[in-house]
Amino acid sequence: MRVFLIRHGRQSDARCNVDVDLAVEGRRQAELAAQRMEQWGIDTLYSSDLIRARQTAEIMNRWLRVPHHIVPKLRELDFGDMEGLTDLEIGERFASFQERQAPMDLDLTYPGGESVSNLVERVVPALRSIVDQASGDIAIATHGVVIRGVVSYVTHAPLARWRLLATSLENGSITELRWHHATEQFSLERLNDHAHLEGHPELMRSAWGVREN
Repeated sequence: MRVFLIRHGRQSDARCNVDVDLAVEGRRQAELAAQRMEQWGIDTLYSSDLIRARQTAEIMNRWLRVPHHIVPKLRELDFGDMEGLTDLEIGERFASFQERQAPMDLDLTYPGGESVSNLVERVVPALRSIVDQASGDIAIATHGVVIRGVVSYVTHAPLARWRLLATSLENGSITELRWHHATEQFSLERLNDHAHLEGHPELMRSAWGVREN
């Protein structure tokens, strides 16, 4: 079974993990991803319940035309006290946390929020439940830390170093896992595939910033 993890399109607000609509560029990213995947034989579409992921799935489904299920456990990492703040505000208020996080030797819990271990404990069982119930290939519109946390788990990479995986994980990019029923294991087949966005520099993260969520 193929499992395609789609990072949601660009959101309309650059503050940390605010639950807002997609930007115009984000809608275009979702359209381009769907047009590329239209003939890939996707049977079912899933998304988190956050607006940006749900809208990404809804836009993609204009081309995929499959059942769409919302799974709240697929939502982004809880950044706790950082949520709703700008990058500048986070840098000012949480400089000491960022200094402790920088060596990437510990999977730290975000102040008032989750650690990536917490995220994996929430997301992986939900993902396993999805593949156990699905009968064909699936696509999931989800979030940046979710994708990198899952890939870290699948590849047995240290969770504290999740930020080393696709440091510019593009909005609208495709990450592919394979679920092997015989061994009950996932394998990583592709990461941050954004060929459908190339030629559109205005849609790349370099045109907006590198926010993780």
